Amino acid sequence: MPVQISPSVLASDFANLQSEIEMLNASACDYIHVDIMDGVFVPNISFGIPVTEAMHKHAQKPLDVHLMIVNPDNYLEAFAKAGASIISVHVEACNHLHRSLQAIKALGCKAGIAVNPHTPISSFEEVIQDIDLVCIMSVNPGFGGQKFIENTYDKVRRLKDLILRKNAQTLIEIDGGVNLVNAPLLMEAGADVLVAGSFVFNSSNPIKTIQELKSL
Repeated sequence: MPVQISPSVLASDFANLQSEIEMLNASACDYIHVDIMDGVFVPNISFGIPVTEAMHKHAQKPLDVHLMIVNPDNYLEAFAKAGASIISVHVEACNHLHRSLQAIKALGCKAGIAVNPHTPISSFEEVIQDIDLVCIMSVNPGFGGQKFIENTYDKVRRLKDLILRKNAQTLIEIDGGVNLVNAPLLMEAGADVLVAGSFVFNSSNPIKTIQELKSL
């Protein structure tokens, strides 16, 4: 299956968010990645439910919503109503991960999890068959434009092995520092979805950059 691209609007021009979403609609991207930050789970604040809802009004691609927040269960229904197609919660923020996954699916969304660089694959091995997407953080969450963590390749390989052993249908998503140099190596390791923020939105031609990633 060709790699799927999920540009992160965290790196977009917030003052022209509608035009940025319309640009992504016209591109070859598969999803629109929406990073929700609360200033508690991560040391940054991005945007929340109203802005997600506003993006959904203009988006023609599914919203891939990444909750970098504490107590995510309290907000699952609100983000589903705001237009999320995928909702990913952090393993580190969920005391009852299986319950959270089931709650997301009950809302009609695909259930994803996200894992920080230090979090081992073993932390969610028992529920891998209930997970639609695993978002591996290849930078420390909270800010865009960070340097890619090289250990990510090995982590992707180990996760791919787990998925195959368990006969799961889980997709592997990589979030942080993705570019045209490391993208082919990530795909070779087993990645299915690439999140690209600064690399797309800071380029002179974001639509061309997305196409180049898509064509790898």
